[in-house]
Amino acid sequence: MQTLREFTRKTKRGNILKIVREHYLRDDIGCGSELCRECFQNEVYQLTSQHANQSTLFKFPHYLVLDTNVVLDQIDVLEEDVLRNVVVLTTVLNEVKHRSSSIYKRFNEIVHDRTRNFYVFVNEHHKETYADREPDETANDRNDRAIRLATKWYDDHLQASQSSKEFERSGKAAMRVVLLTDDAANRAKAEAEGILVTTAAEYVKSLEDFPLLMDKLSHKTFDSEKNGLPQYPPHLSMKELLEGLRQNKILQGTFQASRENYLEGSVSVEKFEKGILIQGREALNRAVDGDLVAVELLPESEWSAPSEIVLEEKNVYADEVPSEERAKDENDMLKQVRAAASPAERTPTGRIVGIVRRKWRQYCGILQPSLIEDTNRHIFVPADRKIPRIRIETRQAAKLQNQRIIVTIDTWPRNSRYPHGHFVRSLGPLGDTATENEVILLEHDVPHCKFSDEVLSFLPKMPWTITDEDYSKRVDLRDLFICSVDPPGCTDIDDALHCRELPNGNLEVGVHIADVSHFIRPGNALDMEAAARGTTVYLVGKRIDMVPELLSSNLCSLVGGVERFAFSCVWEVDNEANVLSKRFHKSVIKSKRAMTYEEAQSIIDDATQQNEIAKSLRHLNRLAKILKKRRMDNGALVLASPEIRFQVDSETHEPLEVEVKQMRETNSMVEEFMLLANITVAEHIATEFSEASQVDIESGLELSHSLDKCVKADNPYFNTMIRILTTRCMMQAVYFISGSLQKEEFFHYGLAAPIYTHFTSPIRRYSDIMVHRLLAASIGADSTYAKLLDRKSNEELCHNLNYRHKMAQYAGRASVALNTHLFFRGKEEDEEGYVLFVRKNALQVLIPKYGLEGTLYLKTDKDGKDGQERVKSEIVFTFNEEDHTQRCGDVVFHSFDPVTVRLSLDSSNVQHEKLIFRLVKPYIKGFSVETASKGTEGQEVAAAPPSKKSKKDKKKK
Repeated sequence: MQTLREFTRKTKRGNILKIVREHYLRDDIGCGSELCRECFQNEVYQLTSQHANQSTLFKFPHYLVLDTNVVLDQIDVLEEDVLRNVVVLTTVLNEVKHRSSSIYKRFNEIVHDRTRNFYVFVNEHHKETYADREPDETANDRNDRAIRLATKWYDDHLQASQSSKEFERSGKAAMRVVLLTDDAANRAKAEAEGILVTTAAEYVKSLEDFPLLMDKLSHKTFDSEKNGLPQYPPHLSMKELLEGLRQNKILQGTFQASRENYLEGSVSVEKFEKGILIQGREALNRAVDGDLVAVELLPESEWSAPSEIVLEEKNVYADEVPSEERAKDENDMLKQVRAAASPAERTPTGRIVGIVRRKWRQYCGILQPSLIEDTNRHIFVPADRKIPRIRIETRQAAKLQNQRIIVTIDTWPRNSRYPHGHFVRSLGPLGDTATENEVILLEHDVPHCKFSDEVLSFLPKMPWTITDEDYSKRVDLRDLFICSVDPPGCTDIDDALHCRELPNGNLEVGVHIADVSHFIRPGNALDMEAAARGTTVYLVGKRIDMVPELLSSNLCSLVGGVERFAFSCVWEVDNEANVLSKRFHKSVIKSKRAMTYEEAQSIIDDATQQNEIAKSLRHLNRLAKILKKRRMDNGALVLASPEIRFQVDSETHEPLEVEVKQMRETNSMVEEFMLLANITVAEHIATEFSEASQVDIESGLELSHSLDKCVKADNPYFNTMIRILTTRCMMQAVYFISGSLQKEEFFHYGLAAPIYTHFTSPIRRYSDIMVHRLLAASIGADSTYAKLLDRKSNEELCHNLNYRHKMAQYAGRASVALNTHLFFRGKEEDEEGYVLFVRKNALQVLIPKYGLEGTLYLKTDKDGKDGQERVKSEIVFTFNEEDHTQRCGDVVFHSFDPVTVRLSLDSSNVQHEKLIFRLVKPYIKGFSVETASKGTEGQEVAAAPPSKKSKKDKKKK
């Protein structure tokens, strides 16, 4: 059966365009129920009479039909293996897909789980359930009507199927259909039409066998706050926002909350280089970090400056009413900050007037202990200091104490100090290594779930072998003395090298990179998953692969003694490392040996070894030194950042030892040839694909020479510290499409390279896979495809890769910090360090042995707990703003001065443990840590770091 769908559309020129679409309706679409004897079922029955939902509201067998808002708001409830026999209408699926791609993906996984008995009914193409849109009917009202129509048809259809005498004699209760909707209007209409209907919350509460499922219900409001007074200004409507943006009365940007001050944040706006400052609870107006917000600029007379104080919110309990005293304290603090700001320090300041798009996610943290027994209302404290506390209801608070849990935000009404959310799941005990690693991955948005069956289906079938056809299409390099050099324990070996003498006296150098693009074909599920992950993430003792392990540690890894596919970049060079020619080809290699950096260095240094591998390594090492000197002469920078490695217990996964990573000549050797390969490939593909190639961007000849001259005879670590500080001033290199920038902007500052890309690590970086595809297409080794050269899709890909790379770096640093804390738990160590820079109230100290950096606080004002009076030390430090020094008596601290500090772990804040730095040398009586022969335990405590929130708390007292 065919029907026509007509609608009109207004063109850009103002013309009215009538569009007619054919819509086919069928009468052979099955209902999917095993009870039905009328429908032709073309697949395994999805709806059964088993696994019935036991509800006190509907004390008879029933199937469920879900409204769109139930799927969007209650996805955490649906993911629990409780609700079975659910009819999923295509109307609902399409609405969910349109409104939230992330929830659609999660819901799709539930639907495809055969054990859950979710059946997709194609109601939009069934002649009995299709609802044509009526005149003056909104799309939302039409979809609601379609859902009710399908529910009514299902219920009538099943009752007709169960009306036989045979079924009546069985004595079974008839199966019915119940609609779950949280839309009050839709529910009223359903009741009027004789449909069994209830809300998701009412239905979940009726499941007596699963009382804890109520914790996962999404709450738009709590009963205790329904009549509360507004605490925030109202947000502008979307119509008002669009009009304000059009007239430039309001600006749009991403909100970034402050980690140090819960009453401060900023909005990144193109017109303002430093963004717009937001101060005060009302000005923040319920914005959460990452939200896209609309901001109104305040008059210049009301501009302020960012505060330098650290302000943490005092504990507020779930049953507390809004405090006028607290609000007054916050306003007083705001006035003081604005009054203290000098005209030169003032920056554009504004207030948030609306939310354009929320960027809420799931948050990790802990429950704040409640003062009231047997209460369901609790406050959740996120691990991320930039996220506000969240009000939730849970009936298992006692069980969740000292647990890391996940909570999501549902809404943030005007009359609530905090956003409302609901409990999702528990991660495990607080402080447990596995739990804390999971927190790191979740907080840094690292995809780490198992690869789906669909993704795994595109892997090669084992046992995998290289065929004669494969050999014929590739260059056979199996006889070359190729080897790999990597860190200890590396299993995902991306690259291998060779160097041999040519008859003409020149040298042939080859860089051979794992041919991952052979196994990951464009557009399939494996490719899309790798693109979404973007990069492999390395934590201490744990690796989250970008591609399944069969590829990363087996078929793609260039392990020794095994034939593998590679993409080779081969140069002919003279003995001065000048490139005379180059060629690219896909190859088959057989690495003669996989070595660590230490093993390779030992072979190079051992003059008795004269085999082909040793000769190759010595040639490579000599050429690498020439290449590096040439780069340095061109202005490349040798930067530094403290890197440490841990020895981890294989059973407990706790750190046993921590040390700074050692750099050998072989590290530099591999690095130089990877750089040469990346630059050579970048030059080639930028020439072949001037609009679509992926480039990595970031001359510093004078800076390079200046850094080389920064040496002190009495301080061997001085030059390293200078390079560490220089590194922090550098802009992060990012991926971009070559056609989006002028060639002059391609220059990579740090490498002093006119152009650069990533080619050498396709096992762990998706950018390298894309570069492999471009290179293969340019040399005719593989075919191109439309999306490979599509500018828009490549720009979106670059944006995701830059984001994933940044998050992977942050996650790695967080993992190092976690394991450092685990290592120092229960320990105290005195270590030599250097003052990296001097602050107004502290010294920033670097410990070379561990690569650690921390703050040694000089202010000894210290807040007491629970309202006790402050204790003030007689020790006074004077900060000199001109030469940035700190003086206490005869002791003066300059940047780069050597010091000895005592390291210990402060675990008073269970969620945010931190390393404490206390001064040992130079000795300052009453401040430095006393040795056992000098002082008492009380004197050691005197140097503990202070809390910076004393001004606020003093007012409250």
